[in-house]
Amino acid sequence: MGDGQLFDFAEPQVICGIDEAGRGPLAGPVCAAAVILGDDFPVEILNDSKVLSEQQRMKAEVVIREKALAYAISWATAKEIDHINILQASLLAMKRAYDKIKKDHPIDLAKVDGNQRPDLDCATIAIVKGDATVPAIMAASILAKNARDRYMVCADKKWPLYGFSKHKGYPTEEHREACLLYGLSPIHRKTFRIKAGAKKKQPDGCLLF
Repeated sequence: MGDGQLFDFAEPQVICGIDEAGRGPLAGPVCAAAVILGDDFPVEILNDSKVLSEQQRMKAEVVIREKALAYAISWATAKEIDHINILQASLLAMKRAYDKIKKDHPIDLAKVDGNQRPDLDCATIAIVKGDATVPAIMAASILAKNARDRYMVCADKKWPLYGFSKHKGYPTEEHREACLLYGLSPIHRKTFRIKAGAKKKQPDGCLLF
């Protein structure tokens, strides 16, 4: 199947949009979502999750969960990211989300944001900037972003020294300085490098460049 699968475009198709959130952070998992939208879904509420405000994303998520034909959210952990690299972990999280959704909804075509595709058992298309142009991918982008942000807010309660609720694990100056001062938490990606601030001493366990 995959690239070589043929199907009749004249027949109704079940199309699944897939996207991830969290490739760039220094800490936390990568999250992926898969979404199937119906023809009557109000696509005007959707956009790339990166350009929507938090309030807009939260409102859109409520509608997606209520009106989408199906959706699923999956993860790849920081340990998995360290083991197989961030690209492969992102593709793994996408496949996990797809596998969840296909149990009850046979899928004809998966549209994936970006230029890489997970190994799925259906026809799969990678679409650069799909999270800004394809409604099902936009919806997946929103679900993945919101789910990952909530995870990092919870992580902040367990490891408050790092300010996860503010930067969600991304490499802000505040986050880098906390890593240098306190070392790495259990959810930091140890194969990622932490850029040092000016004249900071390298603590044990931190990688600098």
